[in-house]
Amino acid sequence: MHVQPAQLDALVAIADHGTFEAAARHLHVTPSAVSQRVRALEATAGQVLVLRTSPCTPTEAGQAFVRLGRQTRLLYDEARQALAEHEDRIDLAVAVNADSLATWFRDVLGEIGAWDGVALRLVVEDQAWSSRLLRSGECLAAVTSEPQAVQGCSVQPLGRLRYRSAATPGLASRFRRGRGPDWARMPVVVFNTKDDLQDEVLRSHGVGRPPVVHRVPTSADFHEAVRLGLGWGMVPDPQLRPDLEAGRLVTLGARDHLDVSLHWQRWRLDSPILDRLDDVVRRAAAAHLRT
Repeated sequence: MHVQPAQLDALVAIADHGTFEAAARHLHVTPSAVSQRVRALEATAGQVLVLRTSPCTPTEAGQAFVRLGRQTRLLYDEARQALAEHEDRIDLAVAVNADSLATWFRDVLGEIGAWDGVALRLVVEDQAWSSRLLRSGECLAAVTSEPQAVQGCSVQPLGRLRYRSAATPGLASRFRRGRGPDWARMPVVVFNTKDDLQDEVLRSHGVGRPPVVHRVPTSADFHEAVRLGLGWGMVPDPQLRPDLEAGRLVTLGARDHLDVSLHWQRWRLDSPILDRLDDVVRRAAAAHLRT
């Protein structure tokens, strides 16, 4: 099967921008040219690769070609950069969960900031869901809780990020029942609809969610909401430790902690940039996560 890079570029642009017209603007060609390239690629593949909906979306077969297109583009960009043929950037699309981005992954950002010609594009996604971004080809690598490698990817363990139940001293005092917290009544803060860390703790105490549940969908603001007494929440250790030392927050139970195992998955490509990224991520994780 003979596939032309320009055809793959057209398909990737449609996946990224949602329409043939937007893809054409991105590629600096006409919508007709984009349509012709996609039709030629579909003829080669022998099946439909793009659903002409609003927005346009790749089919399951189309996603495989999107992955191929992104992989091919990365290798072409690295080769041209090595030959000093151009000064264009190399795009690194990486999925990372919000709590990692707010804590240990910041070391990675500091390292990549010193790399010439590399543009990092982060996609913030829950660690339990980020592997789908690898399957769809949207990201080259991901921090994920999935220990099984996505097809075409390698996987390695990074360590465990510990979360502990915490609240302000005032909130903990208001909602006490006997010696411990009144889990059934104390207001709780959750990150988003995918966040079930607080629910796991509540289940361990034999109760469901309390009447008042606040949703705060950014890591820094979630942390701040707990610090302000909006409700209790599961706070990552790196964020929590300074607050415990300063007395701003207290833990609600010595045993009420959860360890989330994190893994690093990346496409199996002979890519110096991805190898370099591997090394940086491993060192940052080793410095901050539990083994």
